[in-house]
Order: sequence, then C-alpha cells, then structure tokens
Amino acid sequence: MSTQDDDGHAISYQALRRGTPVRAADGTEVGTVRKVLENTRENIFDGIVVETHKGRRFVDAPEVARVAERAVTLTISAEDVDALPAPRSVMKDRWDQATLVRRARRAGRDARRRWQNR
Repeated sequence: MSTQDDDGHAISYQALRRGTPVRAADGTEVGTVRKVLENTRENIFDGIVVETHKGRRFVDAPEVARVAERAVTLTISAEDVDALPAPRSVMKDRWDQATLVRRARRAGRDARRRWQNR
C-alpha cells in the first residue's frame, strides 16, 4: 500500500481543509495546510501556505504534486520547503502604500530633520 492510497481520493484544491498534513516528495511530513491561495477571478489554484516548524512557507502550485482527502504531496524535498519564502501579507503591503502612512513618515522625517538642524 503506497502513501497515495493512504491519503484517500484526490480532491479539488477548493475542498482542501486547514490542518491537512503536507508531505515532501520523499514522504516526510513537513507541516500542515494553513491557507489555500487562488486567483478567484480566473478560478486558478495559486498555491498553499504551509505551517512548518520553522514558520509559514508559501508553496507555489507547480510544486504541489497531489491534493488528497487526508494529505497534500509536494514535488520538492523537505530541505527545499525550509528554503521557501514566507508568504506575503496583502494587508501589510496595502498599509505600507497607504497615503496616510506615507504622509506620516514624511512628516516624521521632516520633524526629525528640523529638530536636528535647530
């Protein structure tokens, strides 16, 4: 009996549940599913965010070999998973680009410069 038989039937990424175990290509468990990312406008699977012992990692869709009922299997090794980048925070990106934040930073720089040049 292979690990694919143990994982259950293949399912859609849309049915993938948080907390589902994630396994590397060699079968070692590297973490659990934290979030499924998709392009909703085009209905395309974008990847998953995996909660590992070293923090959250973003696994791109081409690196996901199989999505099953009880596990997700990747095409990369456990070492490669550890080397993956952390997922980007959309809210942090929006906040950093917000007009109010930019103006506050500029005002802080101006005030600091005026204070130092007094």
